[in-house]
Amino acid sequence: MRKEDIPVFSAGQLEAICRVLAETNSGLTGSEIGHILIAAEIADLSPEMTKWKRLFNALVGRQNHDRNGDKVFAFIARAMEPARYAGRGDLYRIMLGHLNVTLSYLGFEFCEDGKFHTCKPAKTLAEAEVRAKRMSALLVQRSIHSDVLKFCQAELLQNDCFHAVLEACKSVAAKIRQRTGLTSDGASLIHEAFGGASPLIRINGFMSETEKGEQRGFVNLATGLFGTFRNPTAHEAKILWPLSEEDALDLFSLASYVHRRIDTAHFVQQVF
Repeated sequence: MRKEDIPVFSAGQLEAICRVLAETNSGLTGSEIGHILIAAEIADLSPEMTKWKRLFNALVGRQNHDRNGDKVFAFIARAMEPARYAGRGDLYRIMLGHLNVTLSYLGFEFCEDGKFHTCKPAKTLAEAEVRAKRMSALLVQRSIHSDVLKFCQAELLQNDCFHAVLEACKSVAAKIRQRTGLTSDGASLIHEAFGGASPLIRINGFMSETEKGEQRGFVNLATGLFGTFRNPTAHEAKILWPLSEEDALDLFSLASYVHRRIDTAHFVQQVF
């Protein structure tokens, strides 16, 4: 973002952000707040106050001095650095959901890649909460794989199911290419990775006829994922390919299943 494009947070928005980041049980500790304020070059104006008020005063003071929210964004990025929440993924996603309710008013969201992304600004509290919380709750219920969510966060916040399905499929293809070194896409990638008499990725021991049959079934399933969702949507205008929230959730579940089978699969080294 250019300095002149950085928005200013309202007092209410800053308070909401500080209450999430400095929440008594799940938020930053007092020492963590102090360290991050120093790293973000923000003066700690009232270290004796309760955590959220201490953070609020520091962020307000710096924003008033700069006349933009640059340092507020910097603090959020440091506070929500993904590595800080290793082993606490559920907590991290809950905090992200609450933060993104406020950030969506400004046309931004913070994603699990540790970066800010632009989105369509929310106009009402109800709209912001529906975006950030409803889909988040549904995805948690379905235990959607984190690698799917990494590709879809921006689209989900905007309730854009059409493009979310494309990103979900891309997440599967990206993992397969990363694990195998293959460069193809879609059905061709699935067959090259999982098909044939000696597949590069084996979802089981690939010894018995039962295991080989399961492998063939997985090839058909994964091929159907790309054929049903990716190929039509990639070539049709959005208005001609309506996609309901329910259908999108089914896609995310299917993509999650494919991801999990890849995560536990056996990989065969290619011989050149």
